[in-house]
Amino acid sequence: MSHLSRRGFTLVELLIALVLIGIVSAGVYRVLVANQRMYQAQTQRIDMLQNMRAGLTILPAELREISASEGDIRTMTATSISFRGMRQVGMLCTQPALGTTSPVFAVRQDPLFGTRPFDARRDSLLVYYEGNEAIRTDDGWIIGQITAVTAGVCADGRAAWLLATNMDFGGRPNPTGAIQNGSPVRGFTPVTYQLYTSGGRPTIGVQEAGGTMQPLIGPLANNGLTLAYYDATGVATALPASVATVSITLRAETERAFRQLDGTIARAVDSVTTWVSLRNNLRY
Repeated sequence: MSHLSRRGFTLVELLIALVLIGIVSAGVYRVLVANQRMYQAQTQRIDMLQNMRAGLTILPAELREISASEGDIRTMTATSISFRGMRQVGMLCTQPALGTTSPVFAVRQDPLFGTRPFDARRDSLLVYYEGNEAIRTDDGWIIGQITAVTAGVCADGRAAWLLATNMDFGGRPNPTGAIQNGSPVRGFTPVTYQLYTSGGRPTIGVQEAGGTMQPLIGPLANNGLTLAYYDATGVATALPASVATVSITLRAETERAFRQLDGTIARAVDSVTTWVSLRNNLRY
C-alpha cells in the first residue's frame, strides 16, 4: 500500500514563491497607479474642456444680441468688454400715452422671452419708435430707465407688466401714436466680462449693474482671454460703434498638474477661437 509523502517547503522554494508574488504584486500596482493617473488626467482634461465649452456658449450668446452701431458697447479692450446685456424681449400690448418723458409701457406677460423678469433696480429699456408711419428715416430705438414694475392688463384683457419709465427720446417728438401697440421692447442691464484673478488663478468674471465681479469661467492660462474687434470690412477697429464682429480666443488649463506622457508633471493646456457676428452689424 503506497501513500503520498508530505514534506514542508524548503527555504529556497519559499524565497522563489515570495519573489514571484513580489513580481506579480509590482505589476498589479503599476497597472493600478497607471489607471489612477489616467483617470485623474482625463478628469482634469474633461473639466478643462467643459470650461472652454461654457465660454464658447455664454460669451457668443451675449455678444450676438448687441448692436454696436446703436451704442450697445460701452468699453472694450483685449481682455474685457462692457455692453448692454439683453435680458428680456417682449411686445407692447397697449398703445402707450406719450407727450411725457415718463410713459408707462404695458408689456405682454406671455410671450415674454428672456433670462428673468424685468427688474426696476437694475434694468433699462429699449422701445422701438415708429414716429411718422409715412417715412423710415425717423425709425429707431429710444432708451430709458425702468423705475417701477407692477402687474396689469393689456388692451385685450390679457396679463401685462406695467413698466413705469424715464425715457430719453433724443429730441424726437413723442405724441401718442409715435410708439404703437405691438412694438418690440428689449430690457437690458449693464454687463462686463473680463479676465481677472480669482483664487490666485486667471478667470473670466462677470459683473452686472454695478455689482461685484463674480467668477464664471476658469481656471485659465495667464493669457486666457483675448478679444479682437473688426469692422464690416474685416479690418481691426478700436471704435465701439464700428464693431461688426468679435474674435474670442480662450486658453484654458487644468485645475491641477499631473504627470504628462514625457514624465514631467504639469498642467495640460488647450485653446480655441471663435468669431461672433453682432446683431444689426453694418455691412458697408
